[in-house]
Amino acid sequence: MPTHSEIQFHSALSTQTDLETASRELNNAIRAQSAAPFFDLALVFFTPHYARVGAFLAENLRRDLTPRVLLGCTSEGVIGKTQEIENEPAIALVVAQLPGVTITPFILDAGNWDEALGDVSQFEGIVDAPLDAKIAIMIGDPFSTPMDDVLRAFNAHYPGLPVIGGMASGAQHSHGNALILNERVHHQGAIGVTLAGNFDVDVIVSQGCRPIGKLFRVSAARENFLLRLENESALAQIQKLISDLSPPDRELLRNGLFVGRAIDSTKDALGRGDFLIRGVMGADQNSGAVAIGDVIAPGETIQFHLRDQVTAEEDLAMMLMPQSLDAPPRGALLFSCNGRGTRLYDHPNGDISIIQKILGGVNLAGFFCAGEIGPIGGKNFLHGHTASMVLFRPHT
Repeated sequence: MPTHSEIQFHSALSTQTDLETASRELNNAIRAQSAAPFFDLALVFFTPHYARVGAFLAENLRRDLTPRVLLGCTSEGVIGKTQEIENEPAIALVVAQLPGVTITPFILDAGNWDEALGDVSQFEGIVDAPLDAKIAIMIGDPFSTPMDDVLRAFNAHYPGLPVIGGMASGAQHSHGNALILNERVHHQGAIGVTLAGNFDVDVIVSQGCRPIGKLFRVSAARENFLLRLENESALAQIQKLISDLSPPDRELLRNGLFVGRAIDSTKDALGRGDFLIRGVMGADQNSGAVAIGDVIAPGETIQFHLRDQVTAEEDLAMMLMPQSLDAPPRGALLFSCNGRGTRLYDHPNGDISIIQKILGGVNLAGFFCAGEIGPIGGKNFLHGHTASMVLFRPHT
C-alpha cells in the first residue's frame, strides 16, 4: 500500500462527447481513487472533437483537480488504462502526486528556434532543467517544431537525460493542434516538463522490428542516400538480401523495408536496442543508390529490418518482461505511433493489452502520435512506428 510520502498515479478515460459531461466523468473517476486536495502533475490527451474547447477542458481540469502543472495535447486517438480509443471522441487523463519532486515546465516557441537552438545559454535558460533531472516529457506540434534539432540540443546540453513524448496528431494542417500547458493553449512549438527528485524511472522504446540478413558497413553515402555497402551498390546488396528471404518474410516487404543504424558501430555485438530504425524510402535503378529516412555517413554500421504484428508484439513484450521482476510501477505514460493500433494489429487494444498483461494494471494515459520521442543507446531521437513508454516508481 503506497503511503502519502510516495508517488501515486491515478488515471481516467471518458468517451462522452459533451465536454462538461466528460469533465465530470473524469473528475468522478479520479476522485473515486483519491481524495487528495491537489495533484502535482496532470497529463491530458484528447481527440480533435474537443480541439475547439481545449481551453475550457484545461479550465475544468484545473478547477476540479487543482494540478500544479497541467500538460496535454490533441491527438487522433488516446490510450487509457485498458483501452485504446481510435476514430472516436475520447479524453485520457493521468494525475500524479509527486512528493519531493521538482517539476519544471518549459515552452519552446516556434518564433525563436534559431536563438534557442543555436545558443547554449538560451536553450538551457528556456528548458531550465535541474542538474539532477531524471526525465523530460515533451509534446510538439509537427508542423512547426524542428524536433530532430530540439533533441540534438537536449543530447548536447543535457547528456544522459532521457526525453520521452510525442508529436501531436490531432490536425492535418498547421495551427490545428492544441498544446496545453497550465491555463494556456498553444498551436505551435513544443511544451514539456522536466522532473527531478525522489522517484525512479525506466524508459522503454519498442521499435517493433526484427533484423534480417547480415550487418553492413556503409562504404559510401551522401545525405540520406546509401550509395555503397561493403563496396557494392546499396541496391544490389538489398536485392541479394531479398532473394535469400523466406516466402513469409518476402510477404512482409509489403509493410516496407527498414534500415537500422547502429548507434555505436564500435560495439562487439549488436542486438535489439542498438539500432535506430528508419524507413527505406526508395531506390535509383541507374545509380544503385537507396534513399532512407535519415542522414547517414560512411563508416556507419547498418542492418535491414522487417516489421509486422507478431514482431511488434514480441518486441514490446520482450522489453517489458524485465519490468515484471521489479516492484510494480506506480504510473506510466505511453506514446504510441498512429501507425500502430488497429493499423498494425488485427484487434483493438494491441499495445495496452500487452502492457497490462505484463505489468498488472498500472495507471497510465497516452496517445497515438505523429512521431514518438525516446532514447536509443543513450541518445534521444524522434521515431516512427514506435511505442515509447516511461514507468515511474518510488526511489529505492
